[in-house]
Amino acid sequence: MKLTSLRIISKDIQSAVAFYEQITGIAATWYTEDFAELSGNSITIAIGSTRTMQMFSEDLTDFAGSKSTIIEFMVKNVDEEYEKIKSKVSRIIQKPTTMPWGNRSLLFCDPDSNMINFFTPVSEEAVKKFS
Repeated sequence: MKLTSLRIISKDIQSAVAFYEQITGIAATWYTEDFAELSGNSITIAIGSTRTMQMFSEDLTDFAGSKSTIIEFMVKNVDEEYEKIKSKVSRIIQKPTTMPWGNRSLLFCDPDSNMINFFTPVSEEAVKKFS
């Protein structure tokens, strides 16, 4: 089994795609007006409008962001990323903070209220884990 993508369902796909293009620096490929992908070297972020969920089931209509899932991106320097995005993100949950497990983390929300963590391994053990 191979994890290939993470799909985010958005009420405003144009804003969501623009947001992820801005924070990742990856240009989206649009396949339809309701579906786009941003492909990185380790995973693809797929973004679909709420209309795409009706293709799976007519009962899938309520989307309000995830409060139990965090989308994580390992970045070279979390403090530098914070400086780049702090004026572009509407909700910062936690400014860069070194966590007990050795990652320096920045937690914020996308336009659909999904939580995103940018992190940089900083402790010797964390650096070793991700190298």
